[in-house]
Amino acid sequence: MTSQRTATIKRETSESSIELSINLDGTGTSSIETSVPFYDHMLTAFSKHSLIDLTVKASGDTHIDVHHTVEDIGIALGLALKQALGDKAGISRYGDALVPLDEALVRAVVDVSGRPYLVHTGEPAGFEMHLIGGHFTGSMVRHVFEAISLNAGITVHVTVLGGRDPHHIAEAEFKAFARALRGAVEPDARVTGIPSTKGAL
Repeated sequence: MTSQRTATIKRETSESSIELSINLDGTGTSSIETSVPFYDHMLTAFSKHSLIDLTVKASGDTHIDVHHTVEDIGIALGLALKQALGDKAGISRYGDALVPLDEALVRAVVDVSGRPYLVHTGEPAGFEMHLIGGHFTGSMVRHVFEAISLNAGITVHVTVLGGRDPHHIAEAEFKAFARALRGAVEPDARVTGIPSTKGAL
């Protein structure tokens, strides 16, 4: 395993401008400026509970919709995770978490498999249409996890087991994913080399 598990991604499109840095072996310190307040809140929670240091400075065409900026940050985060993980030698590979937030309860399971796949279920009917914080629609939660999993090359299962308040549901999803990812990328002293019978992930 490399001693420096860090990455910086710069992504420029006609719709957004993003600079994102991570340190997998951090303490959960973050500096988040996405121009979408609720997303700032979610990414701050992600950093705190994954113990991944995260810096995001982004701007985009949020006067049209937050969709482009939110999704593009997810893409950049996925690319940064893939780069920082390197050959994945010595990691635990799998992680899981069960996280409550008041009435909401979410389970997340992560496999740093090299195979991008997302299974995302259980959000209540109408959640995807709800405006959280006045800007962030519930449908964006799934978009973020899709963007991360596809670009990081990881398998992610997120299951909402219960919940009523959209803010609580979304936040529990991000926190559960963070805790599961923390376990998956954690170095395991008993793992020698790549944690796969194939010899590569």
